[in-house]
This record gives sequence, structure tokens and C-alpha cells, in this order.
Amino acid sequence: MMRQSELNRNETAVYNELVRQGCALTAYELLDSVQSLGIRSPTQVYRALERLTERHLVHRVESVNAFIACTHAHNNEPNLEAVGFTICENCGRINEIDLLPVEMNLDDLTAGIGFKVEYSLLEIRGKCQNCQTV
Repeated sequence: MMRQSELNRNETAVYNELVRQGCALTAYELLDSVQSLGIRSPTQVYRALERLTERHLVHRVESVNAFIACTHAHNNEPNLEAVGFTICENCGRINEIDLLPVEMNLDDLTAGIGFKVEYSLLEIRGKCQNCQTV
């Protein structure tokens, strides 16, 4: 995993804000939060997010077009294939889940048809523990 000292100023600001907030944020929500740190344009945020995503420090939650700080080490794999999230339909809370068992089987599942997995995203929707009791 990349050390935070290897990030540039914008990457550090965006990453720290995602960690601080502890939830998924859109690029424009991030921009609002980091403007005081000198980040003034959406392009700056998107570039930082792209580099953070490439380094597996941040993940994009595609169905809500938002980004979340990675909470798993992913065994320090540079070629991450599978990322998973649970998304609460009631409160919107998003949690990253460990897909190591799925990731280990992806190649076996697709080898028979000659397909090489490069990336897989699993988004599971339902109700979080707090919302189940409401």
C-alpha cells in the first residue's frame, strides 16, 4: 500500500477529507470540503480521485457516483480485481466489504469461456443493522 507521504498536496487533501468524513462523497461534495485548502476546480478533485483510485486508496461507488476511502488492505495487491460495497437503501450508509473469497474464484468462473477478469464491482443493496430495527 502506498504511503501517504507519497501523495501530492491535492491527493492528500482529498484522501484526508474522505477519511475524516467516513462516508462516500461526490466529487462536488469533496470540492466544497477542500476549497479552503486551495483546491478550486472540479478538475483538481477528479485528478486526485483518479490517482487515489489507481492506488487503491479510494474506491468509486458507481451506482451513486461517489467515492469512499478504502478500508481494506486488499493484501497489498497491485492488481486489485474485486471491490464490494453494502449500500443501505434507508440511510444511504456505504461500507466496503472483503471480497477475497469472490476474487479468488473469479478467474476459475470465467476461465472456461476464455475471459480474463480485470476488475469487478459488487454493490449489494439492503438495510444496515441500524435501519433493520426501525
